[in-house]
Amino acid sequence: MCVHIQDIAVLFNIIIIFLMLFNTFVFQAGLVNLLFHKFKGTIILTAMYFALSISLHVWVMNLRWKNSNSFIWTDGLQTLFVFQRLAAVLYCYFYKRTAIRLGDPRFYQDSLWLRKEFMQVRR
Repeated sequence: MCVHIQDIAVLFNIIIIFLMLFNTFVFQAGLVNLLFHKFKGTIILTAMYFALSISLHVWVMNLRWKNSNSFIWTDGLQTLFVFQRLAAVLYCYFYKRTAIRLGDPRFYQDSLWLRKEFMQVRR
């Protein structure tokens, strides 16, 4: 049951990040490409972590469903576990960094930086 709560929490985190992106002035000005370029790493890493987590949890639940009295730890499961945990560390770092970066006032008001970016996109 706990693993499902973790997956739901990650899904809510994805929704929160996208809501934060959609509420910026940069997004409302039509520079969606600029936002996704700046936060591409976080978006890709979050999707990868979510996929790894669901894969790991499905695999573990499948093994436990077949035989609930013993726990089978295969080499493939251990490899997936290691990659999921490595992705978890990176996910936490990038998620927090993105949340802090989205608190920058430059994303929520018109500025010289935004005008320069807008002019580059129009060319």
